[in-house]
Amino acid sequence: MDLKFSKVTRKGPITIITLSRPEVYNALHIDAHFELNKVFDNFSADPEQWVAIVTGAGDKAFCAGNDLKWQAAGGKRGWDKGGFAGLTSRFDCDKPIIAAVNGVAMGGGFEIALACDLIIASENATFALPEPRVGLAALAGGVHRLPRQIGLKRAMGMILAARHVSAKEGLELGFVNEVVPAGEALAAAERWAETICKNSPMSIRASKQAIQRGLEVSLEQAIAEQREYPAVKAMAASQDYIEGPKAFAEKRPPKWLGR
Repeated sequence: MDLKFSKVTRKGPITIITLSRPEVYNALHIDAHFELNKVFDNFSADPEQWVAIVTGAGDKAFCAGNDLKWQAAGGKRGWDKGGFAGLTSRFDCDKPIIAAVNGVAMGGGFEIALACDLIIASENATFALPEPRVGLAALAGGVHRLPRQIGLKRAMGMILAARHVSAKEGLELGFVNEVVPAGEALAAAERWAETICKNSPMSIRASKQAIQRGLEVSLEQAIAEQREYPAVKAMAASQDYIEGPKAFAEKRPPKWLGR
């Protein structure tokens, strides 16, 4: 696929997706959204790729969100079924996705990070949903994900005041998993991805799907229904389900096949 607004690098089972519009702090427009939707479609469908990392080109920005200059100049807005960056409305991907935030994550950029399963931030990262300052609202998931991830009152404080939050405060609030020195976000995210890849990808997908679906219902219902979740059933029917206990009994590292 010919990519104009992003770059894709594969390191074994890890896919690194770089938002690449550094001249506008990696802000995204309609063409970038459609391109990234295809990129995430390809990652989701590739059985050899187990974990994705999303980051931004350069050292100043992860993503500055919606390209407002493009919009102000009359550029058409919109995105494909996957949502902003092909990710914020993507609810059917059971593979882990990690955000490596290497600078500003504003508006839609923060919404991309919130849609990921983990956020690794450099110490110079800044997060905000400043849409109200320009007459908009964070409707690509921000107003819904942030309260669920850090609690209602803290999310209200960030959203209604359009408040900027540092990486350190993001860690304290609970939406950031780790803060690292400037320039090291991607390397740290790769470390997390490599650790995840030591586990069975079938188990990881079953776990992610069970967490996400379980949060939508009561605890009782989640426990009662979890074995019928597709990824859980796939795990139980996989070769990895046999390999794991066998490797443990034989005191050797498991050889995961992902099927």
